Amino acid sequence: MFNIALFGVGRIGRIHGQNIHDHAQTNLYSVIDPYVEGREEISEKYDAKIQTTEEAMADPNVDAICICSATHTHVNLIELAAAHGKAVFCEKPIDLDLAKVRNCLKVVEQHGTILFIAFNRRYDAHFNELKGRLSENAIGQIESLIITSRDPSAPPAEYTKISGGMYRDMTIHDFDMARYLMNEEPTSITAYGSCMVDPEIAKAGDIDTSVVVLTFASGAIATINNSRRSGYGYDQRIEVHGSKGLLTAGNINENSVKQFGDQGTIEANPEYFFLQRYAGAYKNEWNHFVEVLGGAESLSPGIDGERALALADAALESLQTNKTVTL
Repeated sequence: MFNIALFGVGRIGRIHGQNIHDHAQTNLYSVIDPYVEGREEISEKYDAKIQTTEEAMADPNVDAICICSATHTHVNLIELAAAHGKAVFCEKPIDLDLAKVRNCLKVVEQHGTILFIAFNRRYDAHFNELKGRLSENAIGQIESLIITSRDPSAPPAEYTKISGGMYRDMTIHDFDMARYLMNEEPTSITAYGSCMVDPEIAKAGDIDTSVVVLTFASGAIATINNSRRSGYGYDQRIEVHGSKGLLTAGNINENSVKQFGDQGTIEANPEYFFLQRYAGAYKNEWNHFVEVLGGAESLSPGIDGERALALADAALESLQTNKTVTL
């Protein structure tokens, strides 16, 4: 049994807290959060201790920490955990500053710490099936990849000021998926962006609509389509075209009923929010982290967090300079 200290009991922290509790090999040992009511609620629900950061790090009973706290706390918590011999499960991003991320990874390497970056889409059953078929060469050489990711509604404009902007907050998942599916590093990136959803987002210095094009040494091209708004639900699709065929992974609808009639076909919209769409992925990624604690090779080590952020930074550079950035 692995004892886990949970940092942050907000929306994502509660998801992971439940998964920690439900897993047969993990125990939600303690919670750490400055929000008194939240931490007390989770502590009581799971019979977990309430600890300070210092107490959790020094506690020999804590085997690993799960970081779901604000982004600006991640690097410090990772480095503290490394120094105290704790394994780390961390929500993306490691940090918004690439230099800090790279320095953090050096600390992790020096201590030989397990650092698992929670890119949950890698653990979605449908995307994983697609990845498996690519690995089996089901469609031959990959020629093009299209990733579509659209949120049902835009976040408050103020959020963009602390999130790092669309590329570091939203598209970073798609950069990770592009690397994961292509199994090679991109050689250039060209980003196009505008503000079509909320003019307040533009005033805050961000975009809400974007297309990013990645090229690869193999000659393959990946296109990422993003929007902060879709009037029909949480739009999450992948299409991979190869020399021998096509693979697609579509949306998961709110139900599977289709109505056929003389006016056409009616079916449900995609599930509305990421907590619905990726509920299974969150469980699967925690299951894999427990396997990593037991000695398995990690499918999303710290370097993946660094490389996805580097692509986000390069995309922003391309957008701001109106030029293709060579990687």
